[in-house]
Amino acid sequence: MPAVHVVPLKEATKAWALVALQTFGGPAGQIAVMQRTLVDERRWLGERRFLHALSYCMLLPGPEAQQLAIYTGWLLNGWIGGLIAGVLFVLPGVVALLGLSWLYAAHGDTTLVAGVFAGLAPAVLAIVLQAVLRVGGRALTTRVLVGLSVAAFVALALFGVPFPLVVLGAGVLGWLVHRQRPDLVVGGEHKASGADGPAPLIPDDALHHAVPSWRRNLAIVLGGALVWAVPVALAAAVFGRHSIYVDEGLFFGGTALVTFGGAYAVLAFVAQKAVESYGWLSGADMVKGLALAETTPGPLIMVVQFVAFLGAWHAPGDLAPWQAALIASLLTTWVTFVPCFVFIFLGAPYVERLRGNAALSAALTGITAAVVGVIANLALYFSVHTLFERTRTVTAGPLHVLVPTWSSFAWQPAAIAVVALLLVFRLRWSVLRTLGVCAVLGLLLQLA
Repeated sequence: MPAVHVVPLKEATKAWALVALQTFGGPAGQIAVMQRTLVDERRWLGERRFLHALSYCMLLPGPEAQQLAIYTGWLLNGWIGGLIAGVLFVLPGVVALLGLSWLYAAHGDTTLVAGVFAGLAPAVLAIVLQAVLRVGGRALTTRVLVGLSVAAFVALALFGVPFPLVVLGAGVLGWLVHRQRPDLVVGGEHKASGADGPAPLIPDDALHHAVPSWRRNLAIVLGGALVWAVPVALAAAVFGRHSIYVDEGLFFGGTALVTFGGAYAVLAFVAQKAVESYGWLSGADMVKGLALAETTPGPLIMVVQFVAFLGAWHAPGDLAPWQAALIASLLTTWVTFVPCFVFIFLGAPYVERLRGNAALSAALTGITAAVVGVIANLALYFSVHTLFERTRTVTAGPLHVLVPTWSSFAWQPAAIAVVALLLVFRLRWSVLRTLGVCAVLGLLLQLA
């Protein structure tokens, strides 16, 4: 059994703190930061071992970049290293988004703040469209996978099929097709390059490992479930079962278990429920929340913290709005990220076995293909709410379609969206740079 700390815990903590402050730009940028820090600069892990860990995290619901941080922290320093890496990975984003959420809720109607947010929302359209093309370019390598993507989009955009059913159906179809014709889905699998990058300073057999057993698994599952549930139970005891805190805790806790394919894939489902079913915020608020999450470090799924903040701000009950919003935000963050630690600590000893499972890889390939359609539906949803001031839902039999009121077209956000598209696709600017320019444009239009 190797030593628990293969690198000094203090040194590893400093490294994770530096990584946490650089986690802008979505999962691709976050994974690149970790690879540069852990593999290229510090050489604590080899390239293949790093990619092997990433392949496991891609199988899980939740933010794969944060789970990769937990996993590599566990490899280097055991469970305490995983906890430190996972917590530090999201901490800067939690603090930053809390401040921005309060600014938006308390002062969003001022000229300065309103102008900045008016510019950020249209910029998100270009960023989401870029995500569609990037994920699609990697995932849709066969006609069957393209068909799964289109079917997912149609199911969500035209028929209102619940997001979890779309994800489950795509995984089942990927598995079934693989059983009959493996060549129709194998094109979507990732093949790592043969190069292993710089030689690691720490041998693979010196990294932390654990012997799986039913006692260990049971302790992790029961302990994780208890840690997940206690804050929600306390909220129910203090504020009542039907309080907004319990509703948000149960909803976002359940969402954390089905977020396959990253934040973009589940945001349309979150937006639909939070806006239309619960009324916690408006569609325009949801778009601006995503813009805020894009500008802060940490996983993009942190946008659920903004949703919870506004929901409690608008319905604080007996508390002050900021008190209710703070409680709701922290509770939502807790139930969103606790499952990530459970998944990693439970599954890490089985990584090699899962890595070689062809049927599981085929199911993941089907889910990844459907994610492209899900993100495209998210782009459509945000476009309608950003470019039009009024919308309505048309229902006819099984059809359930969101339709804009064409006379409410807003030229200002449309103009900023065009600029954002040019910056992202023509000039290939970064997300933060694009958001900064669009925020200035929104402020100028507001002042004019």
